[in-house]
Formats: sequence, C-alpha cells, structure tokens
Amino acid sequence: MNTGKKYDVVALGELLVDFIYYSESDSGNPVFEANPGGAPCNVLSMLTMLGRKTAFIGKVGRDMFGDMLTKAVEQQGIATECLIADSAVNTTLAFVHKLPDGDRDFSFYRNPGADMMLRADEVDEKLIGSAEIFHFGSLSLTDEPVRSATVKALDIAKKAGVIRSFDPNLREPLWKNLDEAHEQIAYGLKNCDILKISDNEIIWFTGKQDFDEGIRCLRKDYPDIRLICLSMGMDGSSAYYGDTKAFEAAFLNERTIETTGAGDTFCGCMLDSVLSHGLDGLTDDVLHEMLIRANAAASLVTTRKGALRVMPPAGEIKDYTESMRKN
Repeated sequence: MNTGKKYDVVALGELLVDFIYYSESDSGNPVFEANPGGAPCNVLSMLTMLGRKTAFIGKVGRDMFGDMLTKAVEQQGIATECLIADSAVNTTLAFVHKLPDGDRDFSFYRNPGADMMLRADEVDEKLIGSAEIFHFGSLSLTDEPVRSATVKALDIAKKAGVIRSFDPNLREPLWKNLDEAHEQIAYGLKNCDILKISDNEIIWFTGKQDFDEGIRCLRKDYPDIRLICLSMGMDGSSAYYGDTKAFEAAFLNERTIETTGAGDTFCGCMLDSVLSHGLDGLTDDVLHEMLIRANAAASLVTTRKGALRVMPPAGEIKDYTESMRKN
C-alpha cells in the first residue's frame, strides 16, 4: 500500500514516564528506572524500527520529564511537530509493579497529567490527513479536554479516508468508573477499522469467557471493524478477518523479565503488515505471517526493561523467529 502520503502512521495519546523497578539500594529502598513510555508512542517506535514514517500528537509538561520524553521520541525518529510542552501542568508519570504471576499493576500520577490537557484546537488537521493510518487508545478518552481532541482527530481521519486503528489498553485506575470506561471504549470500537484487543479486555467488554464468542459479539455490534487482532500473552495471538481466523503460538523466552510494551510492540508489527498489504483481500498466509512476526517482536521486548527505546529492528525479529523455530 503506497499512496505517497507523508506519514505511514500518526498517533494521538499519552506520552509518559514508566518508572520500572530496577533494584534495591544499599539502604534497602526500591530503585526505579525512568523509562519513556505511553502506548501510542510505543507503537510508533516499533513502526520506526521497521522503517515507517511516524508522527505523534500529544502533550507533556514543560519540566524535566517532558524534556526527557521529547528528546527520547525525537531520537527514535518520530516526528514531534505536534508534541506540545505545557508549563501549566506536569508530565504524566506511571509506576509499574510486577505481580507474582508476571502481570503488571500500575500507579498513575495523572490528576491531572499533561497528556489529559491536549485540546481540540491543538489537533493538526493536515497532519492527520497526511497519514495512511491514525492510531489511538482509550487513555485519551478518559477525561476532557483530550477526549474532545480525540473525537476531533477521529472525525478528521474519517473524512480524509485515513484508516483508523484502536487499542483499548484498559487501565482501570484512570477511569471514574468502569461504566464510563465501557461507554468510551464502545465509542472507540465504533470509530475504528482495525482493532488490537487483549484477552482480559475482550472478557471484560463482552462478558464472554470464550474468545471466539467474544469476537462474534464485537463483530455483530461493530460491523465496520475490518481486522481484529487478539493478543493472549503466553497463549499466543489470533487474527480475525472476514470469515478467516488465524492463530499463532507465542514465542516463550526464558529470559523474559517483564511485559511492559509487549502489546504495543505486537500492535506496531500488525500495523506494519497492514501498511504492506492493505486491508483488502488479506489472505490466510498474510495473517499468519503477521502474527508470527508480531509474537516474535513482543517476545523480544519482554526480555528488556521499558519499551519505547528498546524496540527490535526487522533483522533482529527475523533472526529471533528463525532461531526460536529451530528450538
């Protein structure tokens, strides 16, 4: 798919600092590493490592963390012409806690955080129209004014014929209540062509323990979604397109240390495949290839701390896939 647009993917949403446990000090106090993060920008980072042109729309504070994040995004090759620094509010922070089962819990410092304060009048219509794909998540739907900014961006994308990609990325502590979360995520589902959703999210949203049944519910209620990719952690991933379902097992790695950014890595690879093949007439072989590469890239990221700065390049993903298949 090559229409000569300036950007392959433009994303809007949160850019924040993930504080991830690193070690203990000599005094026995926890030491955290400040990692650049935020799901939409993580997705863009994966795409840039695959040679795609990307741009980010969002807001950080005019503070030391905002400066750090802006520099990190620029170093990744993501265009920052619409990344705004606001002196009136602090950069959003998140502390990531690893649970005994390997999953994560988050503590957010976002009341408010700069990412919430992006306004509709700060959304660049030309930038969105210059993209093949516009990507967003649900964190930009939790509060105003960023909710209105997201709504405006989606309207621009639809009118411009830009493919819209959505990752619910449910973070329960950031919502006033889960009824509101359900309502806003439903809005996202009504306004996307591509959906990346996790196993726990589809169970929560549809109430169905059987994933295929949950997907059927989504497709009935949101028939305009053309491609759904379901990530299931250690249980692999599936892609649903038309009458086709493809499944691929996960690449389990004994060097896994934490899963921050794995879903974003998976999503970035998925969008890269759409950029290569388009959304029309995706074959079973293409869907399987997409899932294999996305699973491999996600597995690699679980062996590293953070996400935005440590996305694997295409060559590393290819070599890793081949080596894991031999084992």
